[in-house]
Amino acid sequence: MMADAISASGRAAEKLSLPALQSKMKCDPESYETELHLLYKQFNSSLDLFQQQAALSFSSISGIGSDLTVAKDLGDRAMFLAHVTPFYPQHLSPFPKQLADFLRSSARSLPSSLRCQVAQALILLVNRKIVDIGEMLTLFMELQTLGDKNLRILAFSHVVHSIKRLNQKHKDQAKNRGLQNVLFEMLQREEESIAKRSLVTLCDLHRRKVWFDDRTASAICMASLHPSSKILEAVLSFLLDYEKIEADDDSDASSSEDDATPQKHQAVLSKEAVYKANHKGTTSSKKKKRAKLQRVMRSMKKQQRLTSEKSDSNYYSPLYHLKDAQGFAEKLFSRLQSCNERFAVRMMMLKVVARTIGLHRLILLSFYPFLQRYVQPHQRDVTNLLAAAVQACHDMVPPDAVEPLFRQLVNQFVHDRSRLESIAVGLNVVREICLRIPLLMTEELLQDLVLYKKSHDKAVSSAARSLVTLFREICPSLLVKKDRGRPNDPKARPKAFGEVNVASDVLGIELLTKDDVDDDDNTDDDDDAAIGDGDESEYDSDIPSYASSLSGGEECDGVATRDVINNADSKVTSESEDDVLDEQALDEDGSSSADEDDNVSEASSIDGIKDEGGLHDDAGIDEETKAKKRKLSDFDGELNAADTSLRALKRIAAKISHATSSSTDEILSDEHFQRIKELRAKEEARIALNRHGLLKKGSDSKSASVKIPTSDQLSVKRVDPAKLEAHVHRKMTKQQRMELVKAGREDRGKYQARTAVKQKKKGGLSNKQKEHKKLMPIAAKRAKIKRTGQEKKQKMRGGKQFRGRKAWK
Repeated sequence: MMADAISASGRAAEKLSLPALQSKMKCDPESYETELHLLYKQFNSSLDLFQQQAALSFSSISGIGSDLTVAKDLGDRAMFLAHVTPFYPQHLSPFPKQLADFLRSSARSLPSSLRCQVAQALILLVNRKIVDIGEMLTLFMELQTLGDKNLRILAFSHVVHSIKRLNQKHKDQAKNRGLQNVLFEMLQREEESIAKRSLVTLCDLHRRKVWFDDRTASAICMASLHPSSKILEAVLSFLLDYEKIEADDDSDASSSEDDATPQKHQAVLSKEAVYKANHKGTTSSKKKKRAKLQRVMRSMKKQQRLTSEKSDSNYYSPLYHLKDAQGFAEKLFSRLQSCNERFAVRMMMLKVVARTIGLHRLILLSFYPFLQRYVQPHQRDVTNLLAAAVQACHDMVPPDAVEPLFRQLVNQFVHDRSRLESIAVGLNVVREICLRIPLLMTEELLQDLVLYKKSHDKAVSSAARSLVTLFREICPSLLVKKDRGRPNDPKARPKAFGEVNVASDVLGIELLTKDDVDDDDNTDDDDDAAIGDGDESEYDSDIPSYASSLSGGEECDGVATRDVINNADSKVTSESEDDVLDEQALDEDGSSSADEDDNVSEASSIDGIKDEGGLHDDAGIDEETKAKKRKLSDFDGELNAADTSLRALKRIAAKISHATSSSTDEILSDEHFQRIKELRAKEEARIALNRHGLLKKGSDSKSASVKIPTSDQLSVKRVDPAKLEAHVHRKMTKQQRMELVKAGREDRGKYQARTAVKQKKKGGLSNKQKEHKKLMPIAAKRAKIKRTGQEKKQKMRGGKQFRGRKAWK
């Protein structure tokens, strides 16, 4: 046949197969034009013959299963022409359209092998850029709905890889928009099969970050409103699985991946903690310290990795890119209220609605009464439902709307007759809700809940203590005095509803300012030390002259001092006055040792003033009244207060001038931002070390006690239902108990009696036998024999042996 062997032009004796002829035509296209025309005519005749046979046997379900040679010849010639089309673009220009029309019209009636061959030929033409993917996208999407598994995999992979290759170097928005319009139109069809295939394609392209824009994410989310239940379930599964909660991975693989990151995580750990973990203490204590350090480092690496991922514009769920988040949440919630889907699907819908509300901080007031009906301990999957309730709470929701749900939660879960695991879960949920809406908590309710910290159950007591720790930071006044501890700000209060903090500076500039102030304080201390060493005489000589100038006039009751203070205060705004008060309060509370030193120096200077005043009195002012003495003593106290106030004013004025100059005059450079980043990393390291108990006693552990996340961080973070059940012990089945018992016996041998073990003993001597063979000096042997005899005699004397019947009563 001509399909098996073809005579080449100018070579009558040489017979070539189709693969051999294909390779020769690629090497020398012009010499084989005659063979090309011949093969193209054969393809057309085979196509006509196949269509005629298909028309005769149209009633057959499997097509023309009787004559497979025609289908095989047609497939071979189609693949041959697809391979040589790039070398003969003029001669084979109608071939791609012919092939596509044939596949579009007769795909359902073709045999599976021929259908795959023709699809592969068309894919080859698309890959060679002879046919545009936009023209063939509809055809390849329809081929996936024919029920042929091999063809579905082939067409799906081709569509995904073609679009990925199209966006590999740069994104062509015009082409992408056209392809997206085709898939979006298919996604909105009522036909379930084609809509599902378009959804799968869009989800895969979004997961591969090929189409990672607002239009694709919105189309995926809005597909949850499709009337088909299967499509609804597929969309909800994708939205929920995309945001899987990352559990703490302590494996070596994760550590190696973290080590490969370019960030220098080890630089923020203090050298003292590392030194103590390796050189201080016993072996066991050093081992514990090293384990703590490893945990700190892992937590810091994970936090920095998550921060870098979330700061990247490519790390977003489809729910982030919703154009109309409020409309989407309302429509999905209305479908949830009226649908008759199974419980698992309704729970997924509930999670997506709650996630959307928390992520975009929406107001959907009817959602909380809907949850209130299901907040009961015996409810199925109640922890997932409570996690959704926590996720839907944010600071923009009115507290009055959430209060009935909050009361229902407390009344149903936290009471004396409830089970311990229910109380623990209820307290954890109360803590998470109060972290987002602190205004829900009242003083009476908090003090009742705090009493559960005395419970003997670990889960309940831990949950109650975590509630105490939270309110120590956000509102200590609600706690009784013994539970407040030493909070950072005793007057802290939660923000009122609708209150926001407007950022007026660069984020983290306060760390840079604090660092500069600390440097200035260090330099001032050095200067003060130098002055105290060398210039004491000058400083002491200035003080009496200043005191005598004030005391020389008749108004020696401190009026001049008050004038000086008033003049200094008039130059500072009302904000600086508050700062002065805060500075004085901080000096009184936090720097007692420094104040004592200042008081000592001030006392010495005042004593010097008194001494000089005493000399003047002896000279010519011996007759002073008691009122004058009282005035002098009052003047001494006011002079001390004036000195303290002036020093505080100088400090705060320097800080204000530094802050204003840095915020207005100075432009932050890259070095400043790098320094802010380093200071923030050090602050996070100090918090992590304090959390694991590695901070040195007496250091600034008070400021690094608990870090309350912001509302933006809480909205991004997803609530893990498993964390609401922390430390809760579930009752194990008999099979689980047996597995736990057997897990400890893996390396243990079979049980045997001690006698059997002794009998099976091979070789070796007992300790008593070894002791008999021990080489000892003669003196040691004699001493041992004597000692053994004495021990025997002592046993005979002290032993309660029966020596016969007693002769008396």
